[in-house]
Amino acid sequence: MSLNFPLLLVIAVAVCGLLGLIDLLFLAPRRRAAIATYQGSVTQPEGAVIERLNKEPLLVEYGKSFFPVLFIVLVLRSFLVEPFQIPSGSMKPTLEVGDFILVNKFSYGIRLPVIDKKVIEVGDPKRGDVMVFRYPSDPNVNYIKRVVGLPGDQIRYTNDKRLFVNGQAIAEQLVGTEPGTLGSAELYKEKLGEAEHLIRKEMSRYRMPPDQQWTVPAGHYFMMGDNRDNSNDSRFWDDPNIPKELHGMVPDRNIVGKAFAVWMSWPEPKLSHLPNLSRVGLIH
Repeated sequence: MSLNFPLLLVIAVAVCGLLGLIDLLFLAPRRRAAIATYQGSVTQPEGAVIERLNKEPLLVEYGKSFFPVLFIVLVLRSFLVEPFQIPSGSMKPTLEVGDFILVNKFSYGIRLPVIDKKVIEVGDPKRGDVMVFRYPSDPNVNYIKRVVGLPGDQIRYTNDKRLFVNGQAIAEQLVGTEPGTLGSAELYKEKLGEAEHLIRKEMSRYRMPPDQQWTVPAGHYFMMGDNRDNSNDSRFWDDPNIPKELHGMVPDRNIVGKAFAVWMSWPEPKLSHLPNLSRVGLIH
């Protein structure tokens, strides 16, 4: 069972804040009254007694200590920047397994935590953006892919692995080869919108996809991984609980934010393989 971290964070902030409020309104006045009563009953009040009477309950003390830290984390994570780690190779060569990335939470609008309702319009995803979103079939799981289709676009992916948007072939240029899953793989420089980036295609005949075409509905986006033959993306999602015309589409409400930087890489999280900064940089 996956944990709903945003919900847990909101609950923790609320509980800590409530403890502080209870102390401010009820417990602190009682402590001050007890100290005043004690000071009025003796000629020479002892500091140790006053300190004991003024001591906050342990739960309140912890709550008030954690509240500012948790509140800052909640604000940063919900409205500014959220960190993620790349778990798979679906975005190779742009992102590698173990990359730690930063996601801009306000690029596509300010959303309330937990309910993810957009309250302030800021901007919309652009073709070529690398975007984190909640998987339509399981919103508890975060995915990261590249925006290929915008609302209203006609997307076609041919059996010779060419991408067409609104009837126009997306420009690509061969830049090199590398070992593949079932043979060799080729790396291409592709330009989607203003974004120039590398994509990876397996050359094995077993990786030839059928010719397919999609129309992107209003308020939705079509997503693909840069590792074109090793990516579970909009081309393959087929959920019987979702209307057929929405198969493969990411609704605007599922958007988390725009991935913009790699800040650390740790492919094998163990002491013998420490984190490294060799891949630090902006994401294109």
